[in-house]
Order: sequence, then C-alpha cells, then structure tokens
Amino acid sequence: MTAPDSRDTDVTPPPPVPGPHLGVELPELEPLGGVLDRTYRALSIGIIAVVLLIAFEATAVGTAMPVAARELDGVGLYAFAFSSYFTTSLFAMVLSGQWADRDGPLRPLATGIFAFAVGLMLSGTASTMWLFIAGRAVQGFGGGLVIVALYVVIGRAYPERLRPAILAAFAASWVIPSVVGPLASGTVTEQLGWRWVFVGIPALVVFPLALALPAIRRMASGPADPSATRPTFDARRIRLALGISIGAGLVQFAAQDLSWLSLLPGALGAALVVPAVLGLLPKGTYRAARGLPSVILLRGLAAGSFIAAESFIPLMLVTQRGLSPTMAGLSLAVGGLTWATGSFIQSRPRLEPYRERLMVLGMVLAAAAIAAAPSVLIDSVPVWVVAVAWGFGCLGMGMVISPSSVLLLKLSAPEEAGANSASLQISDGLSNVVLLATGGAAFAALGGGSIAGHTATAAGESHPAAFAAVFLPMALVALAGAWVATRLRVPEAT
Repeated sequence: MTAPDSRDTDVTPPPPVPGPHLGVELPELEPLGGVLDRTYRALSIGIIAVVLLIAFEATAVGTAMPVAARELDGVGLYAFAFSSYFTTSLFAMVLSGQWADRDGPLRPLATGIFAFAVGLMLSGTASTMWLFIAGRAVQGFGGGLVIVALYVVIGRAYPERLRPAILAAFAASWVIPSVVGPLASGTVTEQLGWRWVFVGIPALVVFPLALALPAIRRMASGPADPSATRPTFDARRIRLALGISIGAGLVQFAAQDLSWLSLLPGALGAALVVPAVLGLLPKGTYRAARGLPSVILLRGLAAGSFIAAESFIPLMLVTQRGLSPTMAGLSLAVGGLTWATGSFIQSRPRLEPYRERLMVLGMVLAAAAIAAAPSVLIDSVPVWVVAVAWGFGCLGMGMVISPSSVLLLKLSAPEEAGANSASLQISDGLSNVVLLATGGAAFAALGGGSIAGHTATAAGESHPAAFAAVFLPMALVALAGAWVATRLRVPEAT
C-alpha cells in the first residue's frame, strides 16, 4: 500500500496506531543495522576474536606439526595428532549443546577457551608423541565446547537476516591467520623450536575472554525461554556422546596399528560408534533425507574430506619436495582469502535463491582441489600448483560451510539450536576422525610411517603412493558431497 499523495483533498485518515494508550502492547522491534551496529558491535568483535584465536592456532600448529612429529619420533602417529583433537571434541560438542540449551552459551564457551589453552600448553611441553597427542585431545575438548556455544550465541543474539553476515565474518577471520600464521609459525619453528608455537598461543586467550564474555552475558546468557521449566541434561545423549568419542578413538587406534590384534579394538570401536551416531544425528541423515538431515550429512562429507587431505599437505611438501616448514605452510595461505571470498559470495541476500546450487559448485571445486594436490609428487610439477589448487578448493569450502550453518539455524527452533548445532559438529568431527583414520591407515600401510627425515632425500626413500592413497579417496568423498548438496531444500507443499 502506497502512501497517499499530499495533493489529494479527500483522504481517509489512517486508523489509530496501536499502543499503550489503546491498551495494546507493541511487539519489540528488531534493531536495524549490521553486525557492527552499536547493538551488536561488542558481541561481534568479541566472538570474531575467538574465531581468530582458533584460526591462528589451526594454521600455526599445522605448520609446526611435521617438525614436532619428527623430533618426537612419531611420524607414524602423525594422523593421531589431528584425529585426537576431533575424537574428544565429539563428546564436548554434545555436552556443550546440552549445557548451552540448559544454562546459556556463556559457561561452555569460557570453559572451552580455558581447556583449549591448557591443551596447547600440554602439547608444547610434551616429551613423547603420545603426550603430545594427549595435549591435542585436551585441546579438542575445549574446541568442541567453544564451537557449539558460538553457534548458540549466533542463533540467540542475531536475527536471521544477520546470520549469513556474521558467519561470513567468521570465514573472513581466517584470512590474516592463514597468511601470518604459517609465516610466524615457520619462523618460530626454525629459529626457536616448534614448542614455542604451542606455548605462545595461550597468551592470545586473554583478549577474547575480556571482550566476548561480557557481551555474551548481556545478550545471550541464560536458557532460551526463561519462563519455561529449566531443561535437564539428557543422560542418554551424554552416554551416546561418550560412546562415540571412545569408539572413534578405538577405530583410529586400530587403523594405525594394522595388525590382526587391532581387529578387536576396531570392532569394539565400531560397535560403540554406530548406535551412538544413529541416536545422536537426525533420522534420515545417512540416507540423505531432504532438509536438515542432508545439511548435517553434507557438513561431514565436506569438512572430513577436505581437512583429512589438508592435514597431509605440509608433510607431503616437506618430505617429498624438500620445502621448509614455513614455505609448506605458506602454500596453504591463499586458502584463507579464497575461503572468505566464498563465504562472502554466499552471504549476499540477492544470491539466496541460488544458495543450494552454489553449494553444489563448491563441493565440485573442493573435490577437484583434493584430486589435484598429489600431482606435486611428480618432480616436474611445480609446487605452486598446490597453492593454486588449494585456493580454488577453499573457495568451494567457503561456499559450503557457512551456508550449511545458516541453513541449520534456519531449520532449528530456538530451544533446539544447541542440540542441532551439536549434531552438525558431530557430523563434522566424526567424519574428520573416520577419514583421518582411513587416510592414516592407507598412509602407514604404504610406507608413510617410515618417513623420518626433513626431506625425501634425508629419509632415504620416497613414498609418493602413501600420499596418493590419502588424497584420491578424499576427492571421491567430496564428490559424493556434491550430490548431497542437491538435497538440502525441502520441497514446498502444493
């Protein structure tokens, strides 16, 4: 309805505006502006700072990991250093979802940041590879608490129209760490030692705690509906979460051992994981039912295949092509920028009708990048091919990861945001564990565990097939994700 022209002489006066003077309560209006408007500024800066910390840790630690594994005589356990993080995070994700739905996201977030810092200190001071892995496990517990709590914060504090923007800002927060992190980590590793990469990062915890927690307390603390009966912890889901965490660890251990004796822990782990997953994820997830189940399945296929492949890139470049840890880490640096670009593309409101198609394209780009990465095992292929391929792959991942979170929150009631966010992260984390276990087993079976030198020459023998056995299956998994991305939208009833 358009406003009447002031030149009209016969205009019916508008009806009185409802309000307190007529005994009618006005609904609370949603604040206008963006994520950096005065209403959201402190909260946005605070939680983005938390993501910056996580991003810097991921890029810096990934660069130092090959040197740490070699000096601790644990290259054969290399995959454990990554999968132990995801294994403990599985339990923490479910705990965080329940905790956040019950009491609000403030406490799980603060606890998670503290555990994250403690885990870094444990790894940085480890004297053996197993102690190093234990520190990564503590760090994963903290990371699992943090990531689910952050999703609950977004679901509670931001209206639906701002959620794509804040999630795109999360992706953009990886740009600076992805460029500075490998360079800083590589320099520190070469000049001071890899341990300083781990023990130095906890100092960065202070700023996110000081900025984020007061804003979260003000805007997103407490249960979703204070007038409702306070929900209790679901003991069954907690038991299932513990089962999935222990089971995933046993599967990973069995995959690394590769002996007949490993069949027992492998079978026990599978017996724990399968029923736990069926009980924790939405019905229909494994048959890619349309809507929320496919969103959760896609997240696992995308994140698991890409992270499992990315975990082996620095090791491949250091041992097979003789790059320094700094240069190996920098080969992935461009990915931070392109990932943020993909997220920015998906956050544009005018592209919302094409969101699912863009996610299909994103998975195709990710699959192509994973398949192209092992081409550098051929000496005549320049090493910059990895950087270019991974840039396109990260562009695709940016077009998938952020919008999957947007779709999850859109399909979740406020009181279910924590549980559904936990399911999304379980799919993410479990696929990381399973695919890292699979890739690690193939890597070890083809002689990857005997790589002990800083370069292929120092190792005395090249093992290109060990790396190819990691990347090519992950490319197929990512390609399967492209099909799942066609099933995200629920058909409208006619």
